[in-house]
Amino acid sequence: MIKNLIFDFGKVLVDYDFFSFFRKYVPDHERCKALTPVIYNEELQHLLDREEQPFDVIMEEWIRNNSEFEKEIRLFIEHYPELVTKEIDGMNELLRRLKGEGFKLYGLTNWCSKVHTTISQFEIFKQLDGYVISSEEKVIKPEPEIYHRLFDRYGLNPSECVFTDDREENILGGRKVGMEGIVFVDAKQYESELRSRFL
Repeated sequence: MIKNLIFDFGKVLVDYDFFSFFRKYVPDHERCKALTPVIYNEELQHLLDREEQPFDVIMEEWIRNNSEFEKEIRLFIEHYPELVTKEIDGMNELLRRLKGEGFKLYGLTNWCSKVHTTISQFEIFKQLDGYVISSEEKVIKPEPEIYHRLFDRYGLNPSECVFTDDREENILGGRKVGMEGIVFVDAKQYESELRSRFL
């Protein structure tokens, strides 16, 4: 019996947009085009998500390695919370309904320590009964340990949980530790799959 619903944050509860951010702060098209892969970069995202060193230390090192973009990277640091633009359409209402039906709701996210600014800005996070953040655990999805941290912290049985994430590899990581999942597209698709497959 499913009792607990687990949610990724980015692209599931809230939306973010690197490209609008870059266009806003770097209006020169060619400069913006050159900057994008420097910051919208898997290596950097993994460093920030794991945050084995503080955010500012990681970013200062990134500036040293990409000094031609120092001005733009410092703008990125200063305005980082502006990457998150809105709640995902329909999800706040859906979480309210699911909570009213008796489900416990939890978050499981790969995000740097700046996530707490986002949590304070958006009402949807108040629906959660708890959450695990990669930068606080120093492990990231889809590593098995981060899922176990969630289960252990809140006393959850994986077989009683359904996890949703926009990345299939993170769903597969959850399945490896005994938790079913749904690859998230939008609120309507998620609710339809949840109810048809698991409830």
